[in-house]
Amino acid sequence: VQLQASGGGLVQAGGSLRLSCAVSGGTFSNYVMAWFRQAPGKEREFVAGIGLSAGRIYYPDSVKGRFTISRDNAKNTVYLQMNSLKPEDTAVYYCAASTIGAITTTPAMYDYWGQGTLVTVSS
Repeated sequence: VQLQASGGGLVQAGGSLRLSCAVSGGTFSNYVMAWFRQAPGKEREFVAGIGLSAGRIYYPDSVKGRFTISRDNAKNTVYLQMNSLKPEDTAVYYCAASTIGAITTTPAMYDYWGQGTLVTVSS
């Protein structure tokens, strides 16, 4: 299974970015999908998760109301729309896939990871 993340870049505070993660080599509809981020010197942080049929979605308070996760099972792709970006959102963003059937914020519970895409928010 391969995950290919894209869409990162440099944006000013208050701006928006949309990340994409294309999944290949597996059955996308069987995976709970999530986005994590990791800033320099910090632990990997859960950003958003979406259930198998998008019926369940979870965000931590740090991004709730600003970030939106979605999935297109026909395109084997998960998205992260990020609005009202802040400098503290600067990090490498990773998509991840889990076969456990439930959204979890624990990185170790995810079976497959993308390579990461850098998001830099300038003040």
